[in-house]
Amino acid sequence: MAGSARRAAGRRLQLPLLCLLLQGATAILFAVFVRYNHETDAALWRWGNHSNADNEFYFRYPSFQDVHVMVFVGFGFLMAFLQRYGFSSVGFTFLLAAFALQWSTLVQGFLHSMHRGHIHVGVESMINADFCAGAVLISFGAVLGKTGPAQLLLMALLETVLFGINEFVLLSLLGVKDAGGSMTIHTFGAYFGLVLSRVLYRPQLEKSKHLQGSVYHSDLFAMIGTIFLWIFWPSFNSAPTTLGDGQHRTALNTYYSLTASTLGTFALSALVGEHGRLDMPILEAKFKVQDTCGVHNLHGMPGVLGALLGVLVAGLATHEAYGEGLDSVFPLVAAGQRTTTSQAMHQLFGLFVTLTFASVGGGLGGLLLRLPFLGSPPDPQCYEDQVYWEVPGEHEDEAQGPLRAEEPDTRA
Repeated sequence: MAGSARRAAGRRLQLPLLCLLLQGATAILFAVFVRYNHETDAALWRWGNHSNADNEFYFRYPSFQDVHVMVFVGFGFLMAFLQRYGFSSVGFTFLLAAFALQWSTLVQGFLHSMHRGHIHVGVESMINADFCAGAVLISFGAVLGKTGPAQLLLMALLETVLFGINEFVLLSLLGVKDAGGSMTIHTFGAYFGLVLSRVLYRPQLEKSKHLQGSVYHSDLFAMIGTIFLWIFWPSFNSAPTTLGDGQHRTALNTYYSLTASTLGTFALSALVGEHGRLDMPILEAKFKVQDTCGVHNLHGMPGVLGALLGVLVAGLATHEAYGEGLDSVFPLVAAGQRTTTSQAMHQLFGLFVTLTFASVGGGLGGLLLRLPFLGSPPDPQCYEDQVYWEVPGEHEDEAQGPLRAEEPDTRA
């Protein structure tokens, strides 16, 4: 009883202290280093004698809105499929994204947009921060239900730094083109989370097996998240692209790819799944990876596939195919500084760098999160909101005995 009381007291203090510490440090860093960019600063914009209609806000903000909805609504409800973890899925998504947006603005700013000792921010930096938050939430999906909010904040703290470094190496040093964030967002976020989950593997989670399933209403929430992501994915892929034909082409390609992949998914589900359902238990059974949200299937494999297709496209890039537009797609090839083969090899090396950063970072993150004072939820209470949230009706559940999964509907 005394041990339980101490753990409860520790949980009470850990989250508020960590939130206040991180927010206080971030606020100080913003005050010292962050300034408006020329598109935002009133004095600089007026000095250039621009009209209001020229401001990048009008071209970029609609894309930002779409990406923002994906991060907070799409990812949040996508992970709400666990029957008793809805508050945590949506709430911890809110917490992690809110912190990651601020911290990634600083990290990316130090690496990409320092001007005379200051980080310049505008709509484009907001979009880039959302992309980093997306990678953090992908990793969150791999450890969903098995980690506490303090652990997740520390995961976000480490991962955001590594995300920024990996992005800087690929885009600035290697000159890699990463359409849609195949490597920097999806591959990095997925394999960071999967290695993290492997380090945090808990063989006794069978005690919580009855909470790892879904029920009708929790699956419905997950479908809502899926639809939000599906609708806004063209904006996600095209938001960082150069304005004009590149952005237009990216949105169009994503639009049709989404429709084709949807039909393919339904077809494969009906063909290979038992009773027409998808079932992927093989990771946990063979590799001891407890991938709660299936991020390997949803982000990892597609990210690697996208990166490999990028290698192929770079190898086939020619002036005949792109015309003068080659300068915006593969500028180093257009300038004659690289051959198409050299660009393709750089693309492939970028994938190797991303997997290395993700794997090493996930391993270090797992060791950090295993520190005993961080207080992860006990095995029998994983995938359960009541550990961290005041849940309506919880006292009635406690009076009735141990929680049980809802009985499946067996009607014909």
